[in-house]
Amino acid sequence: MAKKVVATLRTSSGKDFAKVIRMVRSEKTGAYTFKETIVPNDSVKDFLAKK
Repeated sequence: MAKKVVATLRTSSGKDFAKVIRMVRSEKTGAYTFKETIVPNDSVKDFLAKK
């Protein structure tokens, strides 16, 4: 699946997007999980700033 995402991001229309991986702590178990999201380049800082 990662290869498909990388190939999509390299197309001419996909140059304006970035794959962002965020580490989130679970309230229930206390363990960390990773959430992957594809967001536009201009909103990466906003996405990482919010909780």
